[in-house]
Amino acid sequence: MPLDLARIQAICFDVDGTLSDTDDRWVERLAGFLRPLRLPQHRRLARWLIMGMESPANWLYEILDRLHLDDEAARLVDWLFRHQNEGSAPFTLIEGVDNLLARLKEHYPLAVVSARGEKATLSFLDQFNLRGHFRAIATALTCAHTKPLPHPVLWAAGQMGVSPANCLMVGDTVVDIRAGKAAGAQTVGVLCGFGREKELRRAGADLILENTAQLSAVLKQLEH
Repeated sequence: MPLDLARIQAICFDVDGTLSDTDDRWVERLAGFLRPLRLPQHRRLARWLIMGMESPANWLYEILDRLHLDDEAARLVDWLFRHQNEGSAPFTLIEGVDNLLARLKEHYPLAVVSARGEKATLSFLDQFNLRGHFRAIATALTCAHTKPLPHPVLWAAGQMGVSPANCLMVGDTVVDIRAGKAAGAQTVGVLCGFGREKELRRAGADLILENTAQLSAVLKQLEH
């Protein structure tokens, strides 16, 4: 189903692979481990392994959520982040995202809907002075359940004062698309993160973009 621009009154963004260039950071880390093995095209192999891990990782997180162990998992991730990245600037911003958010906030209420822990999510936003762009920030512990269940999208819509049906969920994985669809929102899949076009389309994405910054051109006609 094509994107219905007239319905859009608010926009929710995932973080990893959508605003933050997380996949490239993980590829570089894994490539560093593989380099001493002298494997041919070790960086390409690292990218293939990282992309291949996305679906099993999402499945595992959904299982933890349904077993009510997602809070413990999020706290562990926050603990690891705090002890591994103190005093550093560990995040990379996807190209064009800062300009995109600065312009969109003039036309729409914006929200973050992430399965990250609170510490890592806020650290990313603060590193690039983005926190003020968002009216709502949903992390792994904000709601009783996180993505792919609709709870954080529904919560964000409530915080922004709009119907979930008038929200647009933007993310790079099947988990993001499923959460948006379950909430009744429209969805945009982006290919600058972990997800692949075929699986995003199969999950029901209303639109696929090569990168998050392209959303600006899509919405420009509506804003005018």
